[in-house]
Amino acid sequence: MAELDTDLDHVIPSSVLPPIWAKLVVGFVSLLCFARSYDGDFVFDDSEAIVNNKDLQAATPLGDLWHHDFWGSKLSSNTSHKSYRPLTVLTFRMNYYWSGGFHPMGFHVVNLLLHSGISVLLVDVFSVLLGGLQYTSKGRRLNLAPRASLLAALLFSVHPVHTECVAGVVGRADLLCALFFLLSFLGYCKAFRESSKEGAHFSTFWVLLSILLGAAAMLCKEQGITVLGLNAVFDILVIGKLNILEIVQKVLHKDKCLENFGVLRNGGLLFRMTLLTLGGTIMLYVRWKIMGTGPPAFTEVDNPASFADSVVVRAINYNYYYSLNAWLLLCPWWLCFDWSMGCIPLIKSVSDGRIIALAALWLCLIGLICQALCSEDSHKRRILTLGLGFLVIPFLPASNLFFRVGFVVAERVLYLPSVGYCVLLTFAFGALSKHTKRKKLIAVLILGILILNMLRCMVRSAEWRSEEQLFRSALSVCPLNAKVHYNVGKNLADNGNQTAAIRYYREAVRLNPKYVHAMNNLGNILKERNELQEAEELLSLAVQIQPDFAAAWMNLGIVQNSLKRFEAAEHSYRTAIRHRRKYPDCYYNLGRLYADLNRHMDALNAWRNATVLKPEHSLAWNNMIILLDNTGNLAQAEAVGREALELIPNDHSLMFSLANVLGKSQKYKESEALFLKAIQANPKAASYHGNLAVLYHRWGHLDSAKKHYEISLQLDPAAPGTKENYGLLRRKLQQLQKKGV
Repeated sequence: MAELDTDLDHVIPSSVLPPIWAKLVVGFVSLLCFARSYDGDFVFDDSEAIVNNKDLQAATPLGDLWHHDFWGSKLSSNTSHKSYRPLTVLTFRMNYYWSGGFHPMGFHVVNLLLHSGISVLLVDVFSVLLGGLQYTSKGRRLNLAPRASLLAALLFSVHPVHTECVAGVVGRADLLCALFFLLSFLGYCKAFRESSKEGAHFSTFWVLLSILLGAAAMLCKEQGITVLGLNAVFDILVIGKLNILEIVQKVLHKDKCLENFGVLRNGGLLFRMTLLTLGGTIMLYVRWKIMGTGPPAFTEVDNPASFADSVVVRAINYNYYYSLNAWLLLCPWWLCFDWSMGCIPLIKSVSDGRIIALAALWLCLIGLICQALCSEDSHKRRILTLGLGFLVIPFLPASNLFFRVGFVVAERVLYLPSVGYCVLLTFAFGALSKHTKRKKLIAVLILGILILNMLRCMVRSAEWRSEEQLFRSALSVCPLNAKVHYNVGKNLADNGNQTAAIRYYREAVRLNPKYVHAMNNLGNILKERNELQEAEELLSLAVQIQPDFAAAWMNLGIVQNSLKRFEAAEHSYRTAIRHRRKYPDCYYNLGRLYADLNRHMDALNAWRNATVLKPEHSLAWNNMIILLDNTGNLAQAEAVGREALELIPNDHSLMFSLANVLGKSQKYKESEALFLKAIQANPKAASYHGNLAVLYHRWGHLDSAKKHYEISLQLDPAAPGTKENYGLLRRKLQQLQKKGV
């Protein structure tokens, strides 16, 4: 039995050691921690990656998934995020199909099951990392550290930093990546099932399968490719038993025996390294070709340190970010859905007290590295080296070392590195248990950490159930984050609380005076509240800061139209369309401007453009029908109405507009049928009943007219024209009654 397991003998009871029981315990605990998220909503990035992503719907060919990014945009586009994760999007599409639409519960359940499956799989991974790799004569791998692997798997399964990946549906990219990453690692271990003591024999099949699983991990999320580096480290240090300290000593002493060093002349190892290198090179080349253009363009608010002019400032802040990530692993109490936009102010001077965090991080890392390289205990060297490997290697793509990333700190990128953290923490508990006689105290400490983390997971999962709870939870963690205030404001506005939303939008703009999206949304609310002067100022400032912000240009045009500044409004609409050629809503608003100016042909052309770009644009169709109706073009209005209903057959507003046209054309029967269908879809619309009453009045069906006039007035006593028409009908009925008809 491994030495570490012996050290934990009094900490973990032997009754849970059989593999099947250990895995059942880990699986159950992992589900229990995050179960509160199973019926949550789509929150934060879920809206863009799932609800607004057309790649999930059957109308989009499956082949398009391989040419689009994670958010459904073409990879060749300059605005693409370049996050290429087709396998993850494919699982979203399957979820959409099985659920029969955008029902979040099915998506959340899959995430829960994935995390549980990964936690169970880690029992086997940790047994290799902590106990070593050894097979029986029948090719069955031995679990030489059952206690240690169980403890490490439990520590992983209950870690609160995983909440974003499990409770947020878009976190599935990290879950799937981790699943294939771990399968690749275990597959690589399988390659040595029949190896001799010297490790000379291995299975090429399992090495190649491991590379393919690494490719699958990369197609789920980019960091999946790092498994090839981890497999190489494992092969060199564990299978090849390379002792770096011994090599350094031989080099320093110019020992001629170095050329006879076993690992360096191991042909099998060189062959495997060649396969891993070749596989990684092919993956990177294909990935770069698929991207089509250069890396994505991020802004300063996404990652301010990467835009610092001084290399020293960049280096200091990057290292500070690393220390924050380490702290989230050590103490996952302050968690936030977004750490950008002023949440972490830049360190610009060495007198900044936060420099201590950098020093603490590197002291710990250097200490661990020295122990991993210089310890005479091979068991200790292996555990520390692999723990550091799992901690550092999967984190490298998020480190800003190779390319700029679009975030400051992101809890989701710690899902895989936390495996290494759990290895190191388990080793620390073993060492602590070995050097103290108070074994029960260690057991209580471990149990306390597990219970506290479980409770934190439950609380955090509940916060991820809805956007309101998620965004508000961030206010205490990152009060300087403009994006947090923006999202709270947006959520309040969506729920109809405009007064409170204005307060949060103003705070977002105060914290970040260049936050154009906050200006745009605040301008929209002020426009709706008829505070047009301030709305125009905000929107003008937004387009001045970001001249290609098409939505702000369109909203500025709406405000200018309301202020009767028609020429300026037309310029704003045209500018918006220039920056976003396929902009149906802007064409719709441009049509409204032309209608106000009695430029009827221009209005019809603008609305026609809107319907070409977005065939289901009901408002544009309706305005075309109404304008043609009002200008006496009944035949053309009827043709447009029929065309619209073919495209949007269940739109009651279109039925109503076409019914009015048909009534004027004296096609009473068809008009009646459409009115009744519209009323069936929306029985509370007073105008529907009122106009049907007018139809019956013209048609001579006076009793039916009387009935629908009364319903219309009941729904809206102030309905324009209805009261007068009802009075005329009553007088006519009284006259007929007097005549005995």
